[in-house]
Amino acid sequence: MERTTVISPADIKNQLAHCQAVARLLARQSPEPPLAFVDTYGCQQNEADSERIRGYLKQMGFAFTGDEEQAQIIVINTCAIREHAEQRVFGNVGALVHLKRRHPDTLICLCGCMVQRPEAAKKIRESYRHVDLVFGPHALWRFPEMVHQLLEARGRTFSVEDEAGSIAEGIPVVRQDRVRAWVSIMYGCNNFCAYCIVPYVRGRERSRRPEDILAEVEQLAAEGYKDITLLGQNVNSYGRDLPQPTDFAALLERVNAIPGDFLIRFMTSHPKDATPRLFETMARCEKVAPVLHLPFQAGNDRVLQVMNRRHTRAEYLEKIRQLKALIPHIVLTSDVIVGFPGETTREFEDTLRVLEEVRFDALFTFIFSPRPGTPAASMDDPMSREDKLANFNRLTALQDQISEEKHAAYVGQTLRCLVDGTSGDQRFPLTARTPGNRLVRAAGDPASVGQFRDVKITGANKWSLFGEIV
Repeated sequence: MERTTVISPADIKNQLAHCQAVARLLARQSPEPPLAFVDTYGCQQNEADSERIRGYLKQMGFAFTGDEEQAQIIVINTCAIREHAEQRVFGNVGALVHLKRRHPDTLICLCGCMVQRPEAAKKIRESYRHVDLVFGPHALWRFPEMVHQLLEARGRTFSVEDEAGSIAEGIPVVRQDRVRAWVSIMYGCNNFCAYCIVPYVRGRERSRRPEDILAEVEQLAAEGYKDITLLGQNVNSYGRDLPQPTDFAALLERVNAIPGDFLIRFMTSHPKDATPRLFETMARCEKVAPVLHLPFQAGNDRVLQVMNRRHTRAEYLEKIRQLKALIPHIVLTSDVIVGFPGETTREFEDTLRVLEEVRFDALFTFIFSPRPGTPAASMDDPMSREDKLANFNRLTALQDQISEEKHAAYVGQTLRCLVDGTSGDQRFPLTARTPGNRLVRAAGDPASVGQFRDVKITGANKWSLFGEIV
């Protein structure tokens, strides 16, 4: 097994020196700060990676813009989970060829999970020659060095080697707002679900040291962040690879003990590693939000076995019962794949029965998307697209009904919510989140943004709640 590379402080210091060299180069070209455009596809881990990319760009002297036309550097952080996400990326990157003709000095960079796939990297190399820099998640820590090289000697740079992955501390971060923050606690995945490309593009599981995570959360709490999400492909397996093994429940307890008024969230959890100890810790720690995203993917045991999920329907339901007994008001969300190769409509109906028993607050639902390089991509798949779509529509109709009923039960309650932004809606100009992460569109004073406020819930639909700040 390949060993994780721990990037040394000296290596990061060297990258920051490249940042300063880039800043000097750009300052000689113009007294105005150059502009950077960063676009992110996919999961929260990609959002966290983009925050580190912005951190490096800021050190290079860049300011940020939402207009590609104004940018001297464009960075597109890609996703490989589903074919649709890749098609969107290729479509948008293809359109940039016209911008490159108008502004030949603009650097166009592609990074993230998609470009770590050999097939995608080959396609970019051969068909998207206006792209200057391509690098996978393992090479993100070297982003300044690669930009510096491109500015000094124009050409194309690809850094998509198959590596075990790394842990790099000390990369600067520019966060999206001053209310919510992502904190990566680990990288990679060891589960190899049959449909999932993540272990192949992000490498094996590797955990950050607890002291580094705690120092980051302490700083965020001191800076006034109110909603802190701990991230990993499977946070429940955190700490097993450390020299002194620990577990995620112990980390949660230590994060919960950090002074400050903030909520702790985490994702994603794998059912096979979600333990009674974790549930008891969630119930005991007052800062841990009463919400759990626990993907079950399918409700039929044969399908789960072929998916290599390593849990059964009965095991999943028993864990949900344990959790509800400890936290009766828990908000539950999950992922479901419809139309996995070989799934019959009768087997799919087992998934509907899981929804009826658990009554999730929300679901993230997908029709199976084959990912080249995964076992599922070569499996026999006899069900037609039309039949899969019919089953998908049955699933979403049932979940919409459940979500609408669960949201209706909030009406009349007053909840302590985090006001996290504005909406542009004159009637409900603010957005807020319940402790269980339900979206609330609220009326109230814009000065409340970034604060916990009591919100009276006055209405609901299947997607969100409506209310007014008390």
